[in-house]
Amino acid sequence: MATSGPGLSVGTADGTATVTISNPARRNAMTTAMWEELPVLLDGLAADPAVRVLVLTGAGDTFCAGADITGLADAGGSHAPQAAAVAAEEALAAFPKPTVAAIRGYCVGGGCQLAVACDLRFAARGSRFGVTPARLGIVYAPSSTRRLVDLTGPGTAKYLLFSAELIDDERALRTGLVDEVLPEDELDKRVRDFADVLRSRSQLTQAAAKEFAASADAPDDTRVAHWQRRAAVSGDTAEGVAAFLERREPHFTWTPESS
Repeated sequence: MATSGPGLSVGTADGTATVTISNPARRNAMTTAMWEELPVLLDGLAADPAVRVLVLTGAGDTFCAGADITGLADAGGSHAPQAAAVAAEEALAAFPKPTVAAIRGYCVGGGCQLAVACDLRFAARGSRFGVTPARLGIVYAPSSTRRLVDLTGPGTAKYLLFSAELIDDERALRTGLVDEVLPEDELDKRVRDFADVLRSRSQLTQAAAKEFAASADAPDDTRVAHWQRRAAVSGDTAEGVAAFLERREPHFTWTPESS
């Protein structure tokens, strides 16, 4: 259930944890307290073996309109609010299980920052996207900039960062900012169905792929050997091959908590 005032809420069902951004008075803008709350919340979900997938969404018809600007004004030029936002983004990017942003309406500023930190982004038609520090004279964090460039390419990243203009769902899909665009009334079902797919797959494969994809460079031999050792003792490979040959669904047993 979403909160009535500014805050984050969590619901879990069938192995999927849904984190909902809620700040009704400000289009789900993230307050400093909400930025600071997110890493703590994520730590708890990461440690929960029942959670296999994380979905991030916004309450109502808006994903997140960015950072609550009143918090920036109250900070009096301090970098603390931006540091809290970057820490939350990094915690989301480092979450050890697959993450999906389910986006409706505005996904702007800090909201887009969070969406980009997710592994995948599904959006409802009519959604709007923007990265807006140039409207406020804020220096966008290098890690946030790099993540956006890696996702969309330098051309689109510069367009968004230089202009602070909003783009529509069609352009977001074309440039790789989102993975799928769906009719508004189909978004929730598609996200649920895709979460079911993710939960049925090997967590070992997902964890290794997530680590390798996050690195700008090729993984060193130590990390490759690390994952090969885990694969050898996990039983997931043997189960996957057996299930394929027997024409049944596999039952993978490796979890991040078991390693």
